[in-house]
Amino acid sequence: MNGLVTRLTIATGLGATVLLLGGCELGPKQTQQTGYRGAGLDQIVDVSHIQKAAAIPAAPYALPDDSGPRASETYQNVRVLGNVSTERFNHLMAEMNQWVAPPEQGCNYCHNPENMASDEKYTKVVARRMLQMTRNINTRWSTHVKQTGVTCYTCHRGNAVPEYKWALAEGTLDPMAIRGNKHGQNTPDKNVGYASLPSDPFAEYLQGAGAKNIRVASSSPFPSSDHIVSIKDAEKSYGLMMHVSTALGVNCTYCHNTQSFRAWNLSRAQRGTAYYGIRMVRDINGDYINSLRSVFPANRKGPHGDPYKVNCTTCHQGLSKPLGGVSMLDQAPALREGPPVAPAQQEGGPGASKAVPAAFRRPAAMTDNK
Repeated sequence: MNGLVTRLTIATGLGATVLLLGGCELGPKQTQQTGYRGAGLDQIVDVSHIQKAAAIPAAPYALPDDSGPRASETYQNVRVLGNVSTERFNHLMAEMNQWVAPPEQGCNYCHNPENMASDEKYTKVVARRMLQMTRNINTRWSTHVKQTGVTCYTCHRGNAVPEYKWALAEGTLDPMAIRGNKHGQNTPDKNVGYASLPSDPFAEYLQGAGAKNIRVASSSPFPSSDHIVSIKDAEKSYGLMMHVSTALGVNCTYCHNTQSFRAWNLSRAQRGTAYYGIRMVRDINGDYINSLRSVFPANRKGPHGDPYKVNCTTCHQGLSKPLGGVSMLDQAPALREGPPVAPAQQEGGPGASKAVPAAFRRPAAMTDNK
Protein backbone atom coordinates (compact mmCIF):
# COMPACT_ATOMS: atom_id res chain seq x y z
CA MET A 1 0.00 0.00 0.00
CA ASN A 2 2.76 2.38 0.94
CA GLY A 3 4.48 1.60 -2.38
CA LEU A 4 1.30 2.42 -4.26
CA VAL A 5 0.92 5.70 -2.41
CA THR A 6 4.55 6.55 -3.15
CA ARG A 7 4.10 5.79 -6.84
CA LEU A 8 0.91 7.86 -6.97
CA THR A 9 2.66 10.72 -5.20
CA ILE A 10 5.57 10.62 -7.64
CA ALA A 11 3.22 10.42 -10.62
CA THR A 12 1.18 13.35 -9.30
CA GLY A 13 4.35 15.36 -8.74
CA LEU A 14 5.59 14.62 -12.24
CA GLY A 15 2.22 15.57 -13.69
CA ALA A 16 2.23 18.84 -11.78
CA THR A 17 5.78 19.53 -12.97
CA VAL A 18 4.74 18.97 -16.58
CA LEU A 19 1.83 21.37 -16.11
CA LEU A 20 4.05 23.99 -14.48
CA LEU A 21 6.59 23.73 -17.28
CA GLY A 22 3.90 23.77 -19.94
CA GLY A 23 4.26 27.51 -20.27
CA CYS A 24 8.06 27.37 -20.60
CA GLU A 25 9.78 27.44 -23.97
CA LEU A 26 11.50 24.11 -24.41
CA GLY A 27 14.34 23.37 -26.79
CA PRO A 28 17.97 24.48 -27.18
CA LYS A 29 19.09 27.85 -25.87
CA GLN A 30 22.15 30.01 -26.43
CA THR A 31 23.56 32.02 -23.54
CA GLN A 32 25.98 34.90 -23.50
CA GLN A 33 27.53 36.29 -20.33
CA THR A 34 26.72 40.00 -20.06
CA GLY A 35 28.00 40.76 -16.57
CA TYR A 36 30.19 39.51 -13.75
CA ARG A 37 30.57 35.76 -13.45
CA GLY A 38 28.32 34.12 -10.89
CA ALA A 39 25.81 36.99 -10.96
CA GLY A 40 23.47 35.27 -13.40
CA LEU A 41 23.78 38.15 -15.87
CA ASP A 42 23.21 36.23 -19.09
CA GLN A 43 21.43 36.97 -22.34
CA ILE A 44 19.42 33.85 -23.24
CA VAL A 45 18.34 33.24 -26.84
CA ASP A 46 15.76 30.64 -27.84
CA VAL A 47 17.31 29.52 -31.13
CA SER A 48 14.10 27.78 -32.25
CA HIS A 49 12.29 31.14 -32.29
CA ILE A 50 14.86 33.19 -34.22
CA GLN A 51 13.20 34.78 -37.23
CA LYS A 52 14.81 34.36 -40.63
CA ALA A 53 15.93 37.57 -42.29
CA ALA A 54 13.91 38.56 -45.34
CA ALA A 55 15.59 38.07 -48.69
CA ILE A 56 17.20 41.20 -50.11
CA PRO A 57 15.97 41.85 -53.65
CA ALA A 58 18.57 42.17 -56.38
CA ALA A 59 19.07 45.63 -57.86
CA PRO A 60 17.10 46.20 -61.08
CA TYR A 61 20.39 46.91 -62.85
CA ALA A 62 23.90 48.05 -62.01
CA LEU A 63 24.14 51.36 -60.15
CA PRO A 64 25.25 54.07 -62.63
CA ASP A 65 27.77 56.73 -61.67
CA ASP A 66 26.65 60.13 -60.50
CA SER A 67 27.91 62.07 -63.52
CA GLY A 68 25.85 63.88 -66.11
CA PRO A 69 22.90 66.25 -65.80
CA ARG A 70 20.96 66.50 -62.54
CA ALA A 71 17.43 65.14 -62.19
CA SER A 72 16.09 68.68 -61.72
CA GLU A 73 17.57 69.60 -65.12
CA THR A 74 15.97 66.65 -66.88
CA TYR A 75 12.58 66.40 -65.21
CA GLN A 76 9.98 68.82 -63.88
CA ASN A 77 8.74 69.07 -60.31
CA VAL A 78 11.61 67.14 -58.69
CA ARG A 79 11.61 68.58 -55.17
CA VAL A 80 13.66 66.12 -53.11
CA LEU A 81 16.20 64.40 -55.36
CA GLY A 82 16.93 67.24 -57.74
CA ASN A 83 20.66 67.22 -56.94
CA VAL A 84 21.02 63.54 -57.90
CA SER A 85 22.18 62.68 -61.42
CA THR A 86 19.43 61.74 -63.86
CA GLU A 87 20.81 58.23 -64.23
CA ARG A 88 20.89 57.59 -60.49
CA PHE A 89 17.46 59.16 -60.11
CA ASN A 90 16.10 56.71 -62.71
CA HIS A 91 17.83 53.83 -60.90
CA LEU A 92 16.20 54.77 -57.59
CA MET A 93 12.79 55.02 -59.27
CA ALA A 94 13.28 51.50 -60.63
CA GLU A 95 14.18 50.30 -57.12
CA MET A 96 11.10 51.94 -55.65
CA ASN A 97 9.06 50.04 -58.23
CA GLN A 98 10.44 46.83 -56.71
CA TRP A 99 10.20 47.92 -53.11
CA VAL A 100 6.81 49.63 -52.94
CA ALA A 101 4.67 49.74 -56.09
CA PRO A 102 2.19 46.94 -56.84
CA PRO A 103 3.54 44.93 -59.81
CA GLU A 104 0.43 45.47 -61.89
CA GLN A 105 0.73 49.26 -61.62
CA GLY A 106 4.45 49.98 -61.50
CA CYS A 107 5.25 53.66 -62.13
CA ASN A 108 1.55 54.40 -62.56
CA TYR A 109 0.98 53.72 -58.86
CA CYS A 110 2.34 57.20 -58.13
CA HIS A 111 2.45 58.88 -61.54
CA ASN A 112 0.00 59.89 -64.23
CA PRO A 113 1.65 58.36 -67.31
CA GLU A 114 0.38 61.26 -69.41
CA ASN A 115 2.02 63.81 -67.12
CA MET A 116 4.74 62.35 -64.88
CA ALA A 117 5.33 65.74 -63.20
CA SER A 118 1.75 65.96 -61.92
CA ASP A 119 1.01 65.64 -58.20
CA GLU A 120 -2.60 64.65 -58.80
CA LYS A 121 -2.16 61.20 -57.24
CA TYR A 122 -1.92 61.23 -53.46
CA THR A 123 0.58 58.37 -53.61
CA LYS A 124 3.14 60.63 -55.25
CA VAL A 125 2.73 63.27 -52.54
CA VAL A 126 3.16 60.57 -49.90
CA ALA A 127 6.18 59.06 -51.67
CA ARG A 128 7.91 62.44 -51.77
CA ARG A 129 7.35 62.88 -48.03
CA MET A 130 8.62 59.36 -47.38
CA LEU A 131 11.80 60.10 -49.35
CA GLN A 132 12.36 63.12 -47.11
CA MET A 133 11.72 60.94 -44.07
CA THR A 134 14.15 58.23 -45.20
CA ARG A 135 16.94 60.72 -45.83
CA ASN A 136 16.25 62.34 -42.47
CA ILE A 137 16.49 58.98 -40.70
CA ASN A 138 19.81 58.15 -42.36
CA THR A 139 21.22 61.60 -41.59
CA ARG A 140 19.79 62.59 -38.23
CA TRP A 141 19.10 59.25 -36.57
CA SER A 142 22.43 57.49 -37.08
CA THR A 143 22.35 57.08 -33.28
CA HIS A 144 19.81 54.33 -34.00
CA VAL A 145 20.31 53.11 -37.57
CA LYS A 146 24.11 53.49 -37.39
CA GLN A 147 25.81 53.13 -40.80
CA THR A 148 23.38 50.42 -41.91
CA GLY A 149 20.64 52.96 -42.54
CA VAL A 150 17.23 52.32 -44.04
CA THR A 151 15.61 52.31 -47.45
CA CYS A 152 11.98 52.07 -48.55
CA TYR A 153 12.37 48.28 -48.52
CA THR A 154 13.18 48.21 -44.80
CA CYS A 155 9.50 48.85 -44.03
CA HIS A 156 7.61 48.02 -47.23
CA ARG A 157 9.17 44.68 -48.24
CA GLY A 158 7.42 44.80 -51.62
CA ASN A 159 4.07 46.02 -50.23
CA ALA A 160 2.44 49.32 -51.13
CA VAL A 161 1.55 49.66 -47.42
CA PRO A 162 3.90 48.17 -44.79
CA GLU A 163 2.52 44.98 -43.30
CA TYR A 164 3.16 46.10 -39.71
CA LYS A 165 1.54 49.39 -38.75
CA TRP A 166 -0.84 50.86 -36.19
CA ALA A 167 -3.51 53.50 -35.72
CA LEU A 168 -5.44 54.67 -32.67
CA ALA A 169 -7.50 51.82 -31.26
CA GLU A 170 -11.21 51.87 -31.87
CA GLY A 171 -12.03 52.29 -28.19
CA THR A 172 -13.23 50.46 -25.12
CA LEU A 173 -16.45 48.55 -24.85
CA ASP A 174 -19.62 49.92 -23.29
CA PRO A 175 -19.14 49.53 -19.49
CA MET A 176 -22.78 48.52 -19.20
CA ALA A 177 -22.48 45.79 -21.84
CA ILE A 178 -22.42 42.17 -20.77
CA ARG A 179 -18.71 41.89 -21.58
CA GLY A 180 -17.91 45.01 -19.57
CA ASN A 181 -15.32 47.69 -20.08
CA LYS A 182 -11.85 46.17 -19.83
CA HIS A 183 -10.02 49.46 -20.44
CA GLY A 184 -7.93 47.85 -23.14
CA GLN A 185 -6.67 45.08 -20.85
CA ASN A 186 -7.01 41.32 -20.49
CA THR A 187 -7.52 40.83 -24.21
CA PRO A 188 -4.82 38.62 -25.74
CA ASP A 189 -2.97 40.88 -28.17
CA LYS A 190 0.28 40.29 -30.03
CA ASN A 191 1.21 43.97 -29.52
CA VAL A 192 2.00 43.24 -25.87
CA GLY A 193 3.09 39.61 -26.13
CA TYR A 194 -0.43 38.38 -25.28
CA ALA A 195 0.02 39.64 -21.71
CA SER A 196 -2.74 41.14 -19.57
CA LEU A 197 -1.54 44.65 -20.29
CA PRO A 198 -3.07 47.62 -22.14
CA SER A 199 -2.90 46.46 -25.75
CA ASP A 200 -2.46 49.93 -27.27
CA PRO A 201 0.71 51.43 -25.75
CA PHE A 202 1.60 53.18 -29.00
CA ALA A 203 -0.73 56.15 -28.61
CA GLU A 204 0.94 57.09 -25.32
CA TYR A 205 4.58 56.62 -26.32
CA LEU A 206 4.96 56.60 -30.12
CA GLN A 207 2.44 59.17 -31.33
CA GLY A 208 4.89 62.02 -31.88
CA ALA A 209 5.00 65.39 -30.14
CA GLY A 210 3.76 65.17 -26.57
CA ALA A 211 4.55 61.47 -26.21
CA LYS A 212 5.13 60.34 -22.65
CA ASN A 213 8.51 59.33 -21.30
CA ILE A 214 8.93 55.92 -19.70
CA ARG A 215 9.64 56.62 -16.05
CA VAL A 216 8.51 53.60 -14.05
CA ALA A 217 11.54 52.54 -12.01
CA SER A 218 12.57 54.87 -9.22
CA SER A 219 16.03 55.42 -7.80
CA SER A 220 14.65 55.04 -4.27
CA PRO A 221 12.79 52.17 -2.58
CA PHE A 222 10.63 54.69 -0.75
CA PRO A 223 7.79 56.90 -1.98
CA SER A 224 9.00 60.24 -3.32
CA SER A 225 7.26 63.38 -4.52
CA ASP A 226 9.85 63.51 -7.31
CA HIS A 227 8.74 60.20 -8.76
CA ILE A 228 4.99 59.57 -8.86
CA VAL A 229 3.94 56.92 -11.36
CA SER A 230 0.59 55.19 -11.19
CA ILE A 231 0.11 51.46 -11.65
CA LYS A 232 -1.83 52.33 -14.81
CA ASP A 233 1.18 54.17 -16.23
CA ALA A 234 3.48 51.33 -15.25
CA GLU A 235 1.25 48.83 -17.05
CA LYS A 236 1.34 50.91 -20.23
CA SER A 237 5.12 51.18 -20.02
CA TYR A 238 5.46 47.45 -19.63
CA GLY A 239 3.06 47.01 -22.55
CA LEU A 240 5.42 49.02 -24.74
CA MET A 241 8.40 47.02 -23.50
CA MET A 242 6.57 43.78 -24.38
CA HIS A 243 6.09 45.21 -27.88
CA VAL A 244 9.79 46.06 -28.17
CA SER A 245 10.73 42.57 -26.98
CA THR A 246 8.44 40.89 -29.51
CA ALA A 247 9.41 43.23 -32.35
CA LEU A 248 13.13 42.55 -31.91
CA GLY A 249 12.81 38.89 -30.96
CA VAL A 250 14.74 39.44 -27.71
CA ASN A 251 14.10 39.38 -23.98
CA CYS A 252 14.51 42.14 -21.41
CA THR A 253 18.17 41.43 -20.74
CA TYR A 254 19.06 42.32 -24.32
CA CYS A 255 19.04 45.94 -23.09
CA HIS A 256 18.58 45.84 -19.31
CA ASN A 257 20.39 44.39 -16.34
CA THR A 258 18.00 42.70 -13.94
CA GLN A 259 19.95 44.04 -10.95
CA SER A 260 18.42 47.41 -11.85
CA PHE A 261 16.24 47.98 -14.88
CA ARG A 262 16.63 51.72 -14.31
CA ALA A 263 20.42 52.02 -14.02
CA TRP A 264 22.07 53.11 -17.25
CA ASN A 265 25.55 52.28 -16.02
CA LEU A 266 24.53 48.63 -15.62
CA SER A 267 22.72 48.42 -18.96
CA ARG A 268 24.04 47.07 -22.22
CA ALA A 269 24.89 49.38 -25.12
CA GLN A 270 21.75 48.15 -26.91
CA ARG A 271 19.65 50.15 -24.46
CA GLY A 272 21.15 53.38 -25.78
CA THR A 273 20.33 52.31 -29.34
CA ALA A 274 16.75 51.51 -28.30
CA TYR A 275 16.48 54.85 -26.49
CA TYR A 276 17.12 56.68 -29.74
CA GLY A 277 14.95 54.24 -31.67
CA ILE A 278 11.86 55.13 -29.63
CA ARG A 279 12.53 58.82 -30.25
CA MET A 280 13.12 58.19 -33.93
CA VAL A 281 9.73 56.47 -34.22
CA ARG A 282 8.09 59.44 -32.51
CA ASP A 283 9.77 61.75 -34.99
CA ILE A 284 8.61 59.65 -37.95
CA ASN A 285 5.00 59.51 -36.74
CA GLY A 286 4.77 63.11 -35.59
CA ASP A 287 6.69 65.02 -38.24
CA TYR A 288 6.16 62.90 -41.33
CA ILE A 289 3.16 60.56 -41.18
CA ASN A 290 0.68 62.60 -39.14
CA SER A 291 1.45 65.58 -41.36
CA LEU A 292 -0.12 63.61 -44.25
CA ARG A 293 -3.47 63.17 -42.51
CA SER A 294 -5.29 65.39 -45.03
CA VAL A 295 -3.60 63.60 -47.94
CA PHE A 296 -4.39 59.97 -47.14
CA PRO A 297 -7.79 58.63 -48.25
CA ALA A 298 -10.12 57.00 -45.71
CA ASN A 299 -9.00 53.47 -46.57
CA ARG A 300 -5.46 54.37 -45.50
CA LYS A 301 -6.55 55.54 -42.06
CA GLY A 302 -7.55 53.89 -38.80
CA PRO A 303 -11.01 53.91 -37.15
CA HIS A 304 -10.40 57.41 -35.70
CA GLY A 305 -9.28 58.88 -39.02
CA ASP A 306 -5.56 59.06 -38.20
CA PRO A 307 -3.01 57.65 -40.70
CA TYR A 308 -1.45 54.27 -40.11
CA LYS A 309 1.85 54.81 -38.35
CA VAL A 310 5.03 52.88 -37.61
CA ASN A 311 6.26 51.04 -34.54
CA CYS A 312 9.28 48.84 -33.87
CA THR A 313 7.85 45.85 -35.73
CA THR A 314 7.46 47.87 -38.93
CA CYS A 315 11.22 47.63 -39.53
CA HIS A 316 12.48 44.88 -37.21
CA GLN A 317 9.91 42.14 -37.84
CA GLY A 318 11.29 39.81 -35.19
CA LEU A 319 14.99 40.56 -35.66
CA SER A 320 17.22 42.67 -33.43
CA LYS A 321 18.63 44.20 -36.65
CA PRO A 322 16.21 44.73 -39.56
CA LEU A 323 16.97 42.52 -42.57
CA GLY A 324 19.60 40.79 -40.46
CA GLY A 325 21.74 43.92 -40.36
CA VAL A 326 22.31 44.02 -44.13
CA SER A 327 22.60 47.55 -45.52
CA MET A 328 20.95 48.35 -48.85
CA LEU A 329 22.27 51.89 -49.07
CA ASP A 330 25.13 50.98 -51.39
CA GLN A 331 22.53 50.43 -54.10
CA ALA A 332 20.57 53.56 -53.15
CA PRO A 333 23.19 56.16 -52.12
CA ALA A 334 20.77 59.02 -52.82
CA LEU A 335 18.87 57.97 -49.70
CA ARG A 336 21.95 58.40 -47.52
CA GLU A 337 22.24 62.10 -48.27
CA GLY A 338 19.79 64.16 -46.28
CA PRO A 339 18.87 67.81 -45.98
CA PRO A 340 20.34 69.92 -43.18
CA VAL A 341 18.51 69.68 -39.86
CA ALA A 342 15.73 72.26 -39.64
CA PRO A 343 16.04 74.87 -36.85
CA ALA A 344 13.03 73.44 -35.04
CA GLN A 345 14.78 70.07 -34.89
CA GLN A 346 18.02 71.35 -33.43
CA GLU A 347 18.91 70.66 -29.82
CA GLY A 348 16.10 71.87 -27.60
CA GLY A 349 13.55 72.36 -30.39
CA PRO A 350 10.39 70.30 -30.93
CA GLY A 351 11.28 66.78 -31.88
CA ALA A 352 14.91 67.29 -30.95
CA SER A 353 16.93 64.23 -30.08
CA LYS A 354 17.79 64.16 -26.41
CA ALA A 355 21.14 62.85 -25.25
CA VAL A 356 21.42 59.54 -23.48
CA PRO A 357 21.88 60.17 -19.75
CA ALA A 358 25.50 60.57 -18.69
CA ALA A 359 25.14 57.53 -16.46
CA PHE A 360 25.05 55.40 -19.62
CA ARG A 361 28.83 55.85 -19.74
CA ARG A 362 29.83 53.01 -17.47
CA PRO A 363 31.78 54.32 -14.45
CA ALA A 364 34.54 52.41 -12.72
CA ALA A 365 32.21 51.36 -9.91
CA MET A 366 29.07 49.42 -10.88
CA THR A 367 26.67 51.83 -9.20
CA ASP A 368 23.54 53.64 -10.23
CA ASN A 369 24.51 57.23 -10.99
CA LYS A 370 20.86 58.21 -11.22
